[in-house]
Amino acid sequence: MPELADPWSGGGPGPWILFVPVLWALVIFGVVTLLRRTVWRHGGPGRQFRGPQYPARAETPSPLAVLGRRFASGEIDEEEYWRRLSVLEEHFAAGPKGGAA
Repeated sequence: MPELADPWSGGGPGPWILFVPVLWALVIFGVVTLLRRTVWRHGGPGRQFRGPQYPARAETPSPLAVLGRRFASGEIDEEEYWRRLSVLEEHFAAGPKGGAA
């Protein structure tokens, strides 16, 4: 048995040849785990310079809300409001006409 572990005796490298690939696999696994827990979870190294990320929906009002605001402020008249509302309902399939076919 000692002849198999001694590479100079002609018996081959023995089971120790598996040590190096297993060691590299553990190193790679450790690096990936470390990156997943730190950098990749928080969006990468440059994310802290981009400022806060808010969903677009919270900042941008819907087209129907903009249309209603413009009608309420007097920018458009009633005829223009109904014409644009029908176009928006067809395009976005929203409102009472959107569900019925």
